[in-house]
Amino acid sequence: MAHLTVREVIRSLEEPVGVLEKTVDTLKCGSPDRVVTGIVTAFMPTQHVLEQAAALGANLVVAHEGAYYSHHDPADFLEQDPVYLEKRQWIEASGLAIYRFHDYWHRYRPDGIMTGLLQSLGWEEYVVEDLPAATILEVPALTLGEAAEVVKSRLGLAFVRVSGDLSTPCTRIGLLAGYRGGGGSAIPLFGKGQVDLIIAGEGPEWETPEYVRDAVHQGRPKGLIMLGHAESEEPGMRYLAELLQRRFPEVPVHFLADKPVFRAV
Repeated sequence: MAHLTVREVIRSLEEPVGVLEKTVDTLKCGSPDRVVTGIVTAFMPTQHVLEQAAALGANLVVAHEGAYYSHHDPADFLEQDPVYLEKRQWIEASGLAIYRFHDYWHRYRPDGIMTGLLQSLGWEEYVVEDLPAATILEVPALTLGEAAEVVKSRLGLAFVRVSGDLSTPCTRIGLLAGYRGGGGSAIPLFGKGQVDLIIAGEGPEWETPEYVRDAVHQGRPKGLIMLGHAESEEPGMRYLAELLQRRFPEVPVHFLADKPVFRAV
């Protein structure tokens, strides 16, 4: 396709879902008619990632999360903040177009973020049920401790957070990406879903983790592994880069990730 534009890339990403009336997925800066010289996908458009994108010669960044520290567009509390102002000024001067791809990607069937996570874990063949916010897996038997090591190794993580007895046997797993690890999404999977283990990105610590703590105290073998929000969703944005490269082979496409935001000290 000659002279691929930002508008055409966005249309191709949204088309499988149709029009969402309420969404955070919009072109945050840049012209939709700009000719695309390169595409970068990223979970988080940190300033470092955006600087790398510009250095690669890309002029379109497709990011899962927002650039300005809020799920919605910049909040009032940031108006005079120096960090926000410097980043915004840099973005405006850079010439980058930034499109947020959050709601649409989660509404793909199957969920695009989940597809990438399953691929990175190598667990696609173990899927037994796709739910709107979770995927149920049946994997060869392993313990909670072994599951944690597998996840760390395959996702390249320095650490994960675990609740439960590490010797707990696990076969049926509920997998939830991003901020879907809260009680309302995760806890019912232990009952209706009959899972032994929940693996999630993150959620309120007083919900699912405390449920697992009480369950174990009562002698009910259950486990929880929290990956981190970025750690659970970056694979989906890496998968998106592969999809876009196949769709638009004439344009270079890169996936970029920043260093983990947290360290264990």
